[in-house]
Amino acid sequence: MSTVADQLRQAREARKLTIHQVADVTKIRSDHIRALEEGNFNVFSAPVYIRGFVRTYATLLKLDVPQTMAALDAELGRTEKFREPPPLSDEPRGALDFLMLQLSKVDWRKGLIAVGAVAGIAAIASVVLVTRHARRSDPLSGLKPGVYQTGQSNAGETLPLPAPAPTPRR
Repeated sequence: MSTVADQLRQAREARKLTIHQVADVTKIRSDHIRALEEGNFNVFSAPVYIRGFVRTYATLLKLDVPQTMAALDAELGRTEKFREPPPLSDEPRGALDFLMLQLSKVDWRKGLIAVGAVAGIAAIASVVLVTRHARRSDPLSGLKPGVYQTGQSNAGETLPLPAPAPTPRR
């Protein structure tokens, strides 16, 4: 079985593409393409770069990407440098971990719009309920019976009338 590097090189040559043409289309540096075709993965600092470049390159060459990626994972698993690190802890994940994972998947723009819509609906509903309650209740129901008392004695006082306007003479 041929390696991923051989598959990439053979597919590129079958399509009669040069390394520079592939570099122009994929925006991958030509020295990285050469390293991928030679199987020299030590050029790369992390396996994420290798996987991304191989996925892009295989897509351009119209290879079976899932099969190519599985073969690449098998090859990287045999190397010491790019083998996946063990998990950081052996503790089972709990409900909080699950909740945080789900929250990390939320599209917060849409979430804020939804929260704003719910808050708007709640505000409108509270205004409607308050106005209905105000209509039903008698505003004078809490008043005690009272006796009318005048504040000051204004006996005989009237408001002054304006002086009559002089009549024009003819």
